[in-house]
Order: sequence, then structure tokens, then C-alpha cells
Amino acid sequence: MRAIGETAPDFTLPRTDNGSGESALTLSALRPQPVVLYFYPKDDTPGCTTEALDFTRLAGEFAAAGAVVIGISKDTPAKHEKFCAKHGLGVILVSDEASDTCERYGTWVEKSMYGRTYMGIERATFLIDGVGTIARVWPKVKVKGHAEEVLEAARALA
Repeated sequence: MRAIGETAPDFTLPRTDNGSGESALTLSALRPQPVVLYFYPKDDTPGCTTEALDFTRLAGEFAAAGAVVIGISKDTPAKHEKFCAKHGLGVILVSDEASDTCERYGTWVEKSMYGRTYMGIERATFLIDGVGTIARVWPKVKVKGHAEEVLEAARALA
């Protein structure tokens, strides 16, 4: 997994529209704005929905801190759009269907459940500063209270 002080790997991926009229997002194009990049396993599952709703609830406060919040998973852009519409999400979601970006950030990992191993996304969040350096990393995120903790770190960057 990427570490504090490393340069955040750049990417250009399909994104949810959220009224922007844009169909792709390039991480480096957001500079000098700080970015909260959160990786999550799957749209419309309980933990992932709670996490997206928590970030949405605090979206205004992240914006006031100068930060943009981006969620990333392997779900398709169409699935992301349905997820956003169903739950009224106010965060940008990007689609990493090939898992290239997940691999570059170290979040595409072997997981196990009920004795079965498989590859999947480890829930993790990266706070990237205005020059593209990773300022904070939250590996193996527990959803409860996470968005609030990330917001405090984003405010501290400002």
C-alpha cells in the first residue's frame, strides 16, 4: 500500500457526472486542491453505502476545507450513476474496472471469506495534498466515524 510522503499515482478514469458535464477525471488536474481518495469494494452494499452517505453528509465541510472527495471501485460508470441516484450521493465516483489504479495504490488484495480466497478492494482512504503527495493513509478502514476523521485531517492540511 502507498505510504505517507509518496507521490500519489496519477490516473484518468470514467466518473459520475454529478451535474459537471464531465465524463472522466484526472487526479493531477485537481491540483492544487487537496483530494480525499477513498477505495471501497462495491456499490450499494451496506458498508459502502454508509461510507458514501457519510462523505456526502460532510461534502459541504470538505468543500469549505478546500478538499474534493472521490470514491473509487471496480463498478461500472452506469452502476455508479444508479448508486448515486438511488442514495442522493454528493461525492464523485470513478470507475477502475481494470483495477489498474487499485493495484498502483495497493488496495487490490487477496481477501478471504468463509474459507474462500479471492481478489478484492481493501477499503482504504488516502489524503493527497495540493502538490500530489500522500499526506495521510487509512488502511483497512472501519466505516463508523471514518469520514469525520478524514475531514479533520483535511482541515489540518488547509
